[in-house]
Amino acid sequence: MIGATNVLVPSRSNSVLSRIDPRCRLLAALALIVTAVSFSSWQPLAMLVLVAAIITGFAKPDWSRTLKMVLTMDGFILVMLTMLPFTVPGDVIFTLWGFDASYQGLFQAVLIALKANAAILVLIALVGGMDAILLGRGLQGIYVPAKLVTLFMFTIRYIDLLRREYLRLRVAMRARAFVARNNRHSWRSFGYLLGMLLVRSHDRSERILWAMKCRAYHGHMHFGSLPRLSPQDYLFASALILFTAALIGLEVACPPLI
Repeated sequence: MIGATNVLVPSRSNSVLSRIDPRCRLLAALALIVTAVSFSSWQPLAMLVLVAAIITGFAKPDWSRTLKMVLTMDGFILVMLTMLPFTVPGDVIFTLWGFDASYQGLFQAVLIALKANAAILVLIALVGGMDAILLGRGLQGIYVPAKLVTLFMFTIRYIDLLRREYLRLRVAMRARAFVARNNRHSWRSFGYLLGMLLVRSHDRSERILWAMKCRAYHGHMHFGSLPRLSPQDYLFASALILFTAALIGLEVACPPLI
């Protein structure tokens, strides 16, 4: 039922990280992201971004898709980062069209950008190469509630199915010579497209529900048990602890500039 679709960015081949237990990778990603969010200095964040980029290289992802994902995330927060220097009060560093830009606002924008890029690179490096089944086993292995794991697995699977259904409907519209324009006909057609997508999604969910009940589904997914942690898993965990301690030490040694 759940396909083997990779969660973030598919890897081109087996990498060193693919041999690490998924429980260790999930806990490592969580620890690094929580640590990064708590930082208030740019030096440890810059180091984390650099190391995460290097780890991403070892993960051997699809680089074109990786760059597209990172740039999409940066574009999403670009407007907010551009506004921060003009909305946060503080020492004025320049004036643009009558609006004063503060040093404190610019510093906050840089911190947010570094934290966001560190988080996305950590996820791509440590979680991006996992398929859905491996991710579910890892979440179950770190004692995430079963209902939450089930909901997450369904979300991963059926977002992709909805996307493919949408693409099929768009192909059908193009086959009928539909060209999107800014007029009433185009907006009405997109409304029909959205309505048809919802109707087909509902019908498909009903069919899937009955198919699952015929296979004795009772509300929980069952994954195969994970093997015991290997020496390389313990080595990975030790390296992570040392790296996190180094980042915290750098945060303490480099107080924020504001």
